[in-house]
Amino acid sequence: MQTGEANLANRLLDALPQTQCTRCGYPDCASYAQAMAKGEADINQCPPGGAQGIQRIAAILQVPVKALNPEFGREGPRSVAFVDEAWCIGCTLCIDACPTDAIFGTNKRMHVVIEAYCTGCELCLPVCPVDCINLETFCDSSLGTNPNPPTGWRAWSSALADTARERYAAATARRARTKVAHSAAKAAQAQEKLADLAAHSRISDPIVLDHKKAVILAAMERARQRKAS
Repeated sequence: MQTGEANLANRLLDALPQTQCTRCGYPDCASYAQAMAKGEADINQCPPGGAQGIQRIAAILQVPVKALNPEFGREGPRSVAFVDEAWCIGCTLCIDACPTDAIFGTNKRMHVVIEAYCTGCELCLPVCPVDCINLETFCDSSLGTNPNPPTGWRAWSSALADTARERYAAATARRARTKVAHSAAKAAQAQEKLADLAAHSRISDPIVLDHKKAVILAAMERARQRKAS
C-alpha cells in the first residue's frame, strides 16, 4: 500500500467504530478501511457505525452519502453480551472468538463478559455449543428509561472506539505470541521424539527407522520453509 493510500486508510479507520464485528465482509475494521481506500469496498457496509458513520466516511472520501446496505445488517442500539451461568460449561470457545478479550474465564469454569470492553460484535454467539450467551441492548442509566435508544454512532462514542481498537490490537498480539509459542512447543516435542525415534515407534528395524526419520526430517524442513515464506 502506497503512502497516500495508507494515510487515507488510517483516516477511514479512525472513522469506524472499531467493533471488529466482520459484518462489513472483512476480517476487521482495518481491513475494511484499506479496502475502501483502494476503492474495493463501498462506504455503506458498517451497520454499527450506521448513518452517521457513513457520513463520516463520505466526508473523508468526498463522495455522496448512501443509505446503509441492508445486505450487511441494520443500524441498531449498542448491545452487550451476557453469559447464562446456569448453562455455561467453560469450553473457552467464546474467549477465543472475542476480538477484544472482553470475556474472562478458564477451562471448565464459568465465563463472564466484561461489559465495558464488549463491542456487541456477536462473534461469540455462533461458537457457543450450549447457546448460553445472550445479546441485550445496553442500558445507559443516565438516559433513564428510553423506548427509543440511540443507534449507530449516537449509541457508541470515540472513547469506546479507542478502547476497542487498543484491546483488539493487544488481543491480536497476544494470540500471535500464543501461536508462536505453541508452534515452538510442538517443534521441540517433535525434535525430542525424533532424537529417540526407536522409543517412540513400534518399528524395530534400524533401516526402516532411518527411512522414517529421513521422511520426518524432510517434512519438518518443508514446513519450516513454508513458514519462512
